[in-house]
Amino acid sequence: MTSHAFDTTLAGASCPFMPVFGAPQVMFVRGSGTELWDVNGKRYLDFLCGLAVTSLGHSHPAITEAISKQAATLIHVSNFFTNDAATTAALTLRELLADATGQQGQVFFCNSGAEANETALKLARKFGGRGRHVVVSAFGSFHGRTLAALAATGQPAKHEPFQPMPEGFRHVPFGDLGALSAAIDPTVSAVLIETVQGEGGVLPADPEYLRGIRALCTERGMLMIIDEVQTGFARTGRWFGFEHSGVVPDVVTMAKAMGNGFPVGAVWARNEVAGVFQPGDHGSTYSGTALATAVVSAVIAQMKMIDAPALAARRGVYLRDRLSALPGVADVRGQGLLLAVELAGGRDAKAVYSELLERGLVTNAVTATALRLAPPITVSEAEIDEAVALIAGVLG
Repeated sequence: MTSHAFDTTLAGASCPFMPVFGAPQVMFVRGSGTELWDVNGKRYLDFLCGLAVTSLGHSHPAITEAISKQAATLIHVSNFFTNDAATTAALTLRELLADATGQQGQVFFCNSGAEANETALKLARKFGGRGRHVVVSAFGSFHGRTLAALAATGQPAKHEPFQPMPEGFRHVPFGDLGALSAAIDPTVSAVLIETVQGEGGVLPADPEYLRGIRALCTERGMLMIIDEVQTGFARTGRWFGFEHSGVVPDVVTMAKAMGNGFPVGAVWARNEVAGVFQPGDHGSTYSGTALATAVVSAVIAQMKMIDAPALAARRGVYLRDRLSALPGVADVRGQGLLLAVELAGGRDAKAVYSELLERGLVTNAVTATALRLAPPITVSEAEIDEAVALIAGVLG
């Protein structure tokens, strides 16, 4: 039975939402930590986390306090000026990236991961100059739904309804360094890559592959842009996914967990790259609003307080071990608390997802035969045990 306040089975305009997500299956009204409740009072465990967003759990008191306090102080001013919240967040983010990369850089705030990637793509074109504007990315990648970010996304089926796509994008097989090298010519300004392909099936990149990309970019004067929208902010067991391989990117895009549910994104680029942007080259009305950036600072502070990377690594091992022991599970892949459960015998992941939702566990079918699990980093072992028992009940 669905749990919503209107009949989403009715056709067309009877549903108030455009049909881009399909009919909503559940209407949630409250969340706390790993738990959600629907309009009928039914409890769920959230092991999807808004697609790796609410990494500190729902309604975290420190984030609620930051929103409330900032909303009562200052929400927004024009970017002809700055505000103390944005400045503090930018300095904090810059310090975090300096620790991860050993490089000094600058930050641009935006509203989403797609916008962050759009910013990085414009930066790559400005860096490369006229005639050197091509960006190479991987098949299976996902970089956003805006037109340029969609063009960079290596999923041709998603391009078809919106052809012709913007030009200047080239795709190669994920993990194939030889194919990437062969695709590079003097028109290429950057390589855009995920350290774990989230929407592509939770597929971690081999560290040697990432190191090879770094070497190619250095050798040929290209930017290495790493999309950390889903992997960033401790999700993989390090602050950023690229840290597992030891590579140093030129540009990093971020969103999702940095706002714990509040819409915010960011781009970091090392100083020499960020400096190619000049006044008027880019912007956003809501870049660095005091409200959004107060949340960013609160999220980072809380993550540091709990040592979120270490916690995600520990909980990830615990969840992986429990899942791997289940009959009906062929494989568990991923990093930290971004995992995919490959179902044995090619079992239909959508059917399993639907049954789990009915029983009170939120996941998603990331491929036809795999479930994605991305619970809050704050998830307890008892909650993991409960979730694994639910999965065992469906697979058994």
